[in-house]
Amino acid sequence: MAVTIEDLYRSYGVLADAKDDLSQHKDAYQVILDGVKGGPKEKRLAAQFIPKFFSSFPELADSAINAQLDLCEDEDVSIRRQAIKELPRFATGDNILRVADILTQLLQTDDTPEFNQVTGALVSIFKIDAKGTLGGLFSQILQGEDIVRERAIKFLSTKLKTLPEDVMTKEMEDYVFAETKKVLEDVTGEEFVLLMRVVSGLRVLQTVNGRQQLVELVVEQAFLEQALNPADPDTVDRLLQCTRQALPLFSKNVHSTRFVTYFCEHVLPNLSALTSPVAELDIQLEVLKLLAEMSPFCGDMEKLEPNLNMLFIKLLEFMPVPPEEAENGETPASEEPKLQFSYVECLLFGFHQLGKKLPDFLIEKVDAERLKDFKIRLQYFARGLQVYIRQLRVALQGKSGDALKTDENKIKVVALKITNNINVLIKDLFHNPPSFKSTVSLSWKPVQKAEAAALKRPSSEEVGTGDSIKKQVSSQPRRDARQIYNPPSGKFSATIGNFTYEQRGGFRGGRGRGFGGRGNRSRGRIY
Repeated sequence: MAVTIEDLYRSYGVLADAKDDLSQHKDAYQVILDGVKGGPKEKRLAAQFIPKFFSSFPELADSAINAQLDLCEDEDVSIRRQAIKELPRFATGDNILRVADILTQLLQTDDTPEFNQVTGALVSIFKIDAKGTLGGLFSQILQGEDIVRERAIKFLSTKLKTLPEDVMTKEMEDYVFAETKKVLEDVTGEEFVLLMRVVSGLRVLQTVNGRQQLVELVVEQAFLEQALNPADPDTVDRLLQCTRQALPLFSKNVHSTRFVTYFCEHVLPNLSALTSPVAELDIQLEVLKLLAEMSPFCGDMEKLEPNLNMLFIKLLEFMPVPPEEAENGETPASEEPKLQFSYVECLLFGFHQLGKKLPDFLIEKVDAERLKDFKIRLQYFARGLQVYIRQLRVALQGKSGDALKTDENKIKVVALKITNNINVLIKDLFHNPPSFKSTVSLSWKPVQKAEAAALKRPSSEEVGTGDSIKKQVSSQPRRDARQIYNPPSGKFSATIGNFTYEQRGGFRGGRGRGFGGRGNRSRGRIY
């Protein structure tokens, strides 16, 4: 006979009045367990009563948990929510791992209030037993369905950092790091980014040694021991994502040497052949930006000279030779080569950074003919640069506040920063011998107050490229009497600002478990 509301209240009364002698009323608790087979009202009451007396009947623990799970799968969403809300009360002793595993699987729900209930329940059992909860989460990440795995990883990436230190102890953080390394053996690009967010936020890894461990983790994912296949967008995507994750970890004590070396030896020689994982991405500029950002943190490099030479070769490719003049000394505008400022800033900055480690490179490692050609290109580029800087200053003169926030003026502000950076670096290279002492902040990095103020008044470095350039320019007749270079459109990439690209990409497949290793289980009894 089906259990009624009256039966449930009667059994509840018996157990509530029994106080210290609850174990003698096993039959009453069984009636409450049977309530899950009743109608909606009976089920809602059972969802509240089962956990209340759960700890008093250890011999019925499995039956009680299974009954509550039946309610967590009920067709009525209000019953499911009530059952889920009470699940943390079952998280005692050996049951914690099972409850965590169940709650992790329940993350697959598409009902927002129910999903929030599940995440709230997971957070609450973290405070009961952090290791057991983590065990349940990682169990599903490693073995669960794709949707459960994806949401469990997202849960860790958003919620772990909110837990207090008395919950996420050093032991727990070490456990998270160890388990994450297992998961990273086979991940998608999106999963990799989220998992790196998880481990990067661990307090135990906020030391030099900890950051070095994280870099090692990224190096392993980046496959830096393998040659690059520039035609494979998944391979290129993997390298981009890994490099982006490594960038924030680099410092004067945690070096970027292996990444910079790989870029010089495998990426730069294939720069024009790189296949972008996203159609609208300027893959060449993206790669050069990453190289520029890493270069200040490069340590001792085994093959410094050939790598610096590769940077030098690429820099020459983007610095055009001055065009031939007509008999009247003028150069037709159609024949003026485009100056690729965005690319040159990256390459010049990287060359400048690595050049500090081999300051005599241009004097002793480059033959006289190549050096002469390089200086001619530098001089031509510097003249075109000055024209563009003047045009930008005129365009931005007197503008401040909201006027500088228009899309057009934002581009001009960044363009001015790019040209000023190149100007400073070229000035260094025109020293005799070449100097590598100047410091610039890359144009796509956040603007500091001091830099913003510099837009209002030009410094001596922004006015010209130094005495050596001025002397060379003045020695050539009629050069200063005409507009040397009228910058055409399209010299600055549309992706001039910060990196915004984040792509789910080909990390998984061909390693470890792969997609095929996961069971395709139904929602049914998944526990």
